[in-house]
Amino acid sequence: MGGVIGVTGPIFALIGLGHLVTRLGSFRPADLRALGRYVVALALPALIFRAVTVGDLAAVIDPAYLAAYLGGSLATLAVGYGLGRRAGLDGAASTFQAMGMACANSGFMGYPILLIALPAAADSALALNMIVENLVVIPLILVLAETSRGGGTRLFGSLRRVLGNPIVLALVAGLVVALTPVTVPAALTQAIDLVARSSAAVSLIVIGGTLVGVPLRAAGGRRIAAVVAGKLVLHPLSVAACFVALASRWTRR
Repeated sequence: MGGVIGVTGPIFALIGLGHLVTRLGSFRPADLRALGRYVVALALPALIFRAVTVGDLAAVIDPAYLAAYLGGSLATLAVGYGLGRRAGLDGAASTFQAMGMACANSGFMGYPILLIALPAAADSALALNMIVENLVVIPLILVLAETSRGGGTRLFGSLRRVLGNPIVLALVAGLVVALTPVTVPAALTQAIDLVARSSAAVSLIVIGGTLVGVPLRAAGGRRIAAVVAGKLVLHPLSVAACFVALASRWTRR
């Protein structure tokens, strides 16, 4: 029990701090949006770049982890989409329900938790998750959504925005540095490290602040309950099942 509290205590403390300072008026909604953009546009890309460029690239790019995480995510996406269609939702609504189930909150919640529970693996795990989410799952979701709306032109624009995402650009830049003789100056490396370290705390404060003013009844409803169950139960179990399947196949060899 003490171990669980040791991991979750700092997480909920920072979420509570964000909620408190926002409720007291220190932060406004516009401030939280700016902090959220800072995390997505600067802190997380710096974190991804550092994870890919520091240490052995082979230790970061783990094919088994990528395969298991991708397999579990795609299985959850398929189940979420199928459940939406069976419930009478159209293609777009079913796609976004599936997205809520299959897209883990790796940057804002997953990384801070892992940073406390397994700090040695936190950076590389985030990098691997972002590879799957930004290069496969999110583009696939965009294809499904735009296809259901008949928007071929919008699809190319959406995919172009995904490829221009700072996280994707940081990933590509990190791979270029890791795979070539290019070296990053020490001063720039330290600056990137400082920005990267701010990701966990700022993201949790943003989460707490955005909860201010959200009515409790917003958490109700069958569709929201289904998305929550998919994200917190189905997706982790699907990824775990893929890990077990890969492990058993590897041991048979």
